[in-house]
Amino acid sequence: MRREEMANLTAFLVVAEERSFTKAAAKLGMTQSALSQIMRRLEKHLGMRLLTRTTRSVAPTEAGERLLQTLAPALANLDAKLAELSELRDKPAGKIRITSVEHAAKTVIWPVLKKLLPDYPDITLEISLDYALVDIVAERYDAGVRLGEQVAQDMIAIRIAPDIPMTVVGTPSYFRKHPAPVVPQDLVQHRCINLRLPTSGGMTTWGFEKDGRKLNVRTEGAFVFNTLELIREAALGGFGLAYLPMDLVTVHVDSGHLVTVLSDWSADLSGYHLYYPSRRQPTPAFALLVEALRYRS
Repeated sequence: MRREEMANLTAFLVVAEERSFTKAAAKLGMTQSALSQIMRRLEKHLGMRLLTRTTRSVAPTEAGERLLQTLAPALANLDAKLAELSELRDKPAGKIRITSVEHAAKTVIWPVLKKLLPDYPDITLEISLDYALVDIVAERYDAGVRLGEQVAQDMIAIRIAPDIPMTVVGTPSYFRKHPAPVVPQDLVQHRCINLRLPTSGGMTTWGFEKDGRKLNVRTEGAFVFNTLELIREAALGGFGLAYLPMDLVTVHVDSGHLVTVLSDWSADLSGYHLYYPSRRQPTPAFALLVEALRYRS
């Protein structure tokens, strides 16, 4: 059926239901004369009269009544199907790609989304772990997750986690051979296990704070990794000191396998933020993910 024919049939339906050209024309947003011309063309095309017109009313003929009985439920069904399509458009669906550091993915993103996503089977999630400061636009990611100070100013940033307490740990066996550091500067005398930053190629600095004084120390050691899990394993093996988020080592500290040092110099890293370009138009799926991850203190 051509678009014009569908429009003509819709116009007939409104006239037949309203029993008035005046009301039908107002409802359709056209003039009465234009509506009358549409009805005449439709009747000419079908070769029969559909409406009986008087000076006071309009009523369907027998042929018009039959057409009305057929057309009304058909168009109602079409409206219902269009409404279903609208719901599908607004229903969270589609693929979401996120670049994240491993600690954020394991402690923040996955714990939230593994509870959320079973209710939204049409959402596909891809998480890529990387410590590099990825260009999320060029790499076609929907969003990235990094520490607050690592997010570019032209991005929209949503905090998804509180600040991160950091600590320096080593094994009791390590400290039997090496005196525990008293101040951060003592770390230059120790074997330290480092994390390499892919973007700059350098190592992470170890940050400390005491009485309002902030201090960053560059450490040296025989082991360098690009994953916190291996740094923790090396520390548990007694190969040196590690600078790690407290939540990664709490169980090992409680069990006595690791010992914390420089606790009076402890400092927090800014919490993780989910970020995306300001010009991005969020889809229902992406908006759902943002609200689920949003940190609420």
